[in-house]
Amino acid sequence: MAPSALIDDESNSVEVIFETHPFGSALLHRNVNEQPPLALSATGNVIHLDNGFNMLDGSCGAAVSCLGHGHLPRLGEAVQGAFKMFYAPSLDYSTWPPEKCAEVLVHTTIGAMSKVIFYSGGSEAVEAGVKLAKQYHCELGDWGRTRIIARQQSYHGATLGCLALSGHEGRKRIFKCLLPDVVSHIPACNPYYDRYSEETDEQYVKRKAQELEDEFQRLGPKSVIAFVMEPVVGAALGCVPAAPGYLGAMRDVCDRHGALLIFDEVMCGIGRTGKMHAWQHEGVAPDIQIVGKGLGAGIQALSATLFNHRVAKVLRGGSGTFQHGHTYQNHPIACAVGLEVLNIIRDDRLLENVECLGHLLEDLLHEKLDSHPNVGNIRGLGFFQGIAFVVDKATKQPFDVDLHVYQRFHEIAKQKCQLYTYPGNGTYDGLSGDHAIIAPPYNATEDDIREIVDRFAKAVTACFDELAAEGAVTTTP
Repeated sequence: MAPSALIDDESNSVEVIFETHPFGSALLHRNVNEQPPLALSATGNVIHLDNGFNMLDGSCGAAVSCLGHGHLPRLGEAVQGAFKMFYAPSLDYSTWPPEKCAEVLVHTTIGAMSKVIFYSGGSEAVEAGVKLAKQYHCELGDWGRTRIIARQQSYHGATLGCLALSGHEGRKRIFKCLLPDVVSHIPACNPYYDRYSEETDEQYVKRKAQELEDEFQRLGPKSVIAFVMEPVVGAALGCVPAAPGYLGAMRDVCDRHGALLIFDEVMCGIGRTGKMHAWQHEGVAPDIQIVGKGLGAGIQALSATLFNHRVAKVLRGGSGTFQHGHTYQNHPIACAVGLEVLNIIRDDRLLENVECLGHLLEDLLHEKLDSHPNVGNIRGLGFFQGIAFVVDKATKQPFDVDLHVYQRFHEIAKQKCQLYTYPGNGTYDGLSGDHAIIAPPYNATEDDIREIVDRFAKAVTACFDELAAEGAVTTTP
């Protein structure tokens, strides 16, 4: 059969494939028992599906397509320019796109970072950061550091090493027997569930710092390689920012014991919170930083591991090489897109747009949802807002895990409101606790924000009316 017989370009039909393959599609989808709708095209931030739906993307997928889904000529031109060199083995050669992208990305840290390596996804970049931290200590002759400290209710990626770092029980439970036993987890910085009613910000942060200090002491202070955390927790908690002063307190504990501080900004970085880097809100920079998702804007698979002058100096003064590499690291096509994404964010003043309309987004969510009995908490920064769902506002009781409230809300929002948001669970203890994430594109307008919130509020009403009809909740708006 000729290739043209498999896919009809005019109708965008894959009926021939579905009819001839015994399982409907040769592609493994997230749900092996369902064939998802086909995304045919996009206009701005609306995805046009083959079922006739025009899906308003309220979360950029998983906070990925930060420039929306419409055709951007500048990005096409950037890729065309990079086609002069498809691939060069990074073991021996470099190309101009990763060189320039690295220069621009490091410049956005305003002197905090020194070097960067580009990879294809967040999990790759996180593992590279951990390996770099270990090598840093070995270059100093300190081979005895073998432990990593991370946090509960966290998620750092899907590979085994990243799952070991993660504190999200629901995502790692069946793979635990395969995970390296070198990571311990302290409680998350989650004021909604974890802060005592009488505590001030300062007291809360002091208690959080003591938890980290206690874990250093339990493990042996000189055994810890690094502390890994998200400045704004994404998938696992639903856009929970660090409490004021928290980043600095964690920095102090790590410095006291010679451990490195690693920030995972795969979801919350590259402008998502209104600053290019989420840590810039408090001015506390890490030793190693991970970015991804928005860096490639969904157009290319791209992530990056950045590290500061302290780490770079030790590497240069030691072996001179990072004992780690990937086939497609520093890929010229991906980096050409990343460079243009950074340029568009700068040229179109999108950080200012995120900061300004981020306040509107937060205000509208509170206006529409604060009175709803099953909306427990609204939190976030900029275009990264999370909404937590609870049985009861007063007790903050989460829903029973078996109800799958986060999934039900996600489906109702899509089917009844044609709105895509990013669902999550484990907000309370790594298993229970439901939330949804709103993360619009950086070039969203005021009208876009109002439309997203209006549809989201309608979806909340529809979801909990349905649950009330089933007797799963006792009160409705």
